[in-house]
Amino acid sequence: MNSSEMTHIHNVPLEPLDIISGFEVRPGFFGTMGATLIPCGVSFTIQSHGATSCELLLFHKSEDEPYAVLKFPENYKIGCVYSMIVFYLDITDVEYAYRLDGPFDEKKGYRFDSKRILLDPYAKAVSGQSNWGYNTNYNRGYRARVVRSNFDWGTAYHASIPMEDLVIYETHVRGFTKDSSSGVSHPGTFRGLREKIPYLKELGINAVELMPIFEFDEMRDVRVVNDRKLLDYWGYNPVCFFAPNTSYAAFSEDNQEGRELKLLIKALHDNGMEIILDVVFNHTAEGNEMGPCFSFKGFDNNIYYLLTPDGHYYNFSGCGNTLNCNHPVVQQLILDCLRYWATEYRIDGFRFDLATILGRNEDGSPMNQPPLLRSLAFDSILGNVKLIAEAWDAGGLYQVGSFPSWKRWAEWNGRYRDDMRRFLKGDSGCAAIAAQRIIGSPDLYDPINRGLNASINFLTCHDGFTLYDLYSYNAKHNEDNGWNNTDGTDDNNSWNCGAEGETNDEGVHSLRMRMIKNACAVLLCSRGTPMFLSGDEFGDTRFGNNNPYCQDNIISWLDWTLLKKNQDLFGFFQYMIQFRKNHPVIRRNLEASLTGFPYASIHGVRPNEPDYSVDSHVICVLYAGYDPADEKEDLVYLAVNTYWEPVTLTLPPLPNGMSWKIAVNTGDPGQNYFSKGNMPDAGNHILMKERSVIVLEA
Repeated sequence: MNSSEMTHIHNVPLEPLDIISGFEVRPGFFGTMGATLIPCGVSFTIQSHGATSCELLLFHKSEDEPYAVLKFPENYKIGCVYSMIVFYLDITDVEYAYRLDGPFDEKKGYRFDSKRILLDPYAKAVSGQSNWGYNTNYNRGYRARVVRSNFDWGTAYHASIPMEDLVIYETHVRGFTKDSSSGVSHPGTFRGLREKIPYLKELGINAVELMPIFEFDEMRDVRVVNDRKLLDYWGYNPVCFFAPNTSYAAFSEDNQEGRELKLLIKALHDNGMEIILDVVFNHTAEGNEMGPCFSFKGFDNNIYYLLTPDGHYYNFSGCGNTLNCNHPVVQQLILDCLRYWATEYRIDGFRFDLATILGRNEDGSPMNQPPLLRSLAFDSILGNVKLIAEAWDAGGLYQVGSFPSWKRWAEWNGRYRDDMRRFLKGDSGCAAIAAQRIIGSPDLYDPINRGLNASINFLTCHDGFTLYDLYSYNAKHNEDNGWNNTDGTDDNNSWNCGAEGETNDEGVHSLRMRMIKNACAVLLCSRGTPMFLSGDEFGDTRFGNNNPYCQDNIISWLDWTLLKKNQDLFGFFQYMIQFRKNHPVIRRNLEASLTGFPYASIHGVRPNEPDYSVDSHVICVLYAGYDPADEKEDLVYLAVNTYWEPVTLTLPPLPNGMSWKIAVNTGDPGQNYFSKGNMPDAGNHILMKERSVIVLEA
């Protein structure tokens, strides 16, 4: 919006206005997509390369039929952009949509229909979605609302936390507090999550990664299985990229949609935490040729989606369609969207679902230098925003370690998850690769070309077993999903510790708790950015379901009674998170150690003798450096024994005046979490119990 476009003084238009359907109008802001609120009107702007005409529909929010239809005159169109300012609208009672006319030829990708009601792709709020489990848009079409942008962020400055210093906590807005055991006053909402910030602060994490919060339709494919209504609970089927999910708000936010989310973000920032959004730009909820047409298909189907030569939809997403991300129009939409969330909502980072799709050409082939990924990497507005790729897609393209980066993109390191799961449960032949994963996966991420912060290390996430289930089930148990247990991966690398599922065997339970602690200790002592799933810190279970995408019930909701039951486990997570914060040598290369040890070195049961044989189950890693901030040496020794028998370790010798102290020993059931003043001395040799982890500091 510039001075030549804003021709109003004291809310009164200066020039003569056109009259369309009884409304005073004039050409709008052609360079600003979406509905833009101005002092005495609203500028409505959309684009379509194939449409021959466009109508703006205005609705009273309680009515199904439009009370006004405003057809854009020819002089309200420049190039492929239609733009109109409508004056004196009561936005508190207005919802809007569009109808476009044009050719209909499915083989050529044209799906224009002059009777189809279409949602603005740049809509900032979608109406009819605010009540979870109830959608008013099925019969009347999706409609949008005009949003006021007047949230006061105050003057506080939120400094960006370096990637290597993050501890990321992945969670689902609804599932985090929906169960009554959460104790919040507004369960399942942004506000409910905000009520839990003191808990997050007590735990010690400093980044919250939210599963999709773009507007999605949880009622898509609704089914009933075993007397449970199954919904699109996870939300990986976006309806609109610019609009927050209004059903996650505790109260109606008419024309201020997103306010509760902004309050949550501000509170997180005020408490020293960042927020990362899981964003889905690989497909939409419109599906394939059998799916609905409510937005992109009706605007420019052949531009927004990857189509086969005969007009069908490529399905690299596994959800029916694939966004045509490297078409200039779609590139611009994605860039505009991320800029909007970064500026309007102060988002700190984005995790891109099935991100390899963002690097596919218009014929579906992978690109060497994808223009979209490059644009995001070098965009000025996004300069300090974290960019995290899920570096694979449903079409078989797997780019972990090779995702285009420009030293800006980090990756969910799926190989860390898979390799470390195998090693930690005691598989043979995994020692060498586990060592690489612990020290930051330099075999995947060359420090020169990728830097030291490319790897997001994780053992669990929303997709797959929880950490408790990882050591409670040998196989998935997804029968409640209604697909005869055929959905979800069979490649879990899990181990039930001797009994499938819940058991009263105290020996099995004790071993499971030790295995969880082993996983936690190794994750938080690995180079790279650690991430874990919400609830792992107190042993939350999904009862063996490794694909609960449709389970809006206790299978997916956190059971907060387990926090009290497994308080010892929670305390261990707390301790390990703080231990990582206390030792920068784990997270980054410090100044060279005065001891002569390298930044990171790999050892076995004896110093400098790593055993990579097929029968080896012991890996030790020494981090060393001089910390100028504390003016002292920072040395941490991580020892992992995944063997089913004890082993004796010989520790690396230290200079005179220094000794190894035990900070963590998961093999000692009576261990307290030691403060620096009372850590036991390890001597030169230490006995490691079977399936245990010991962490020492010098």
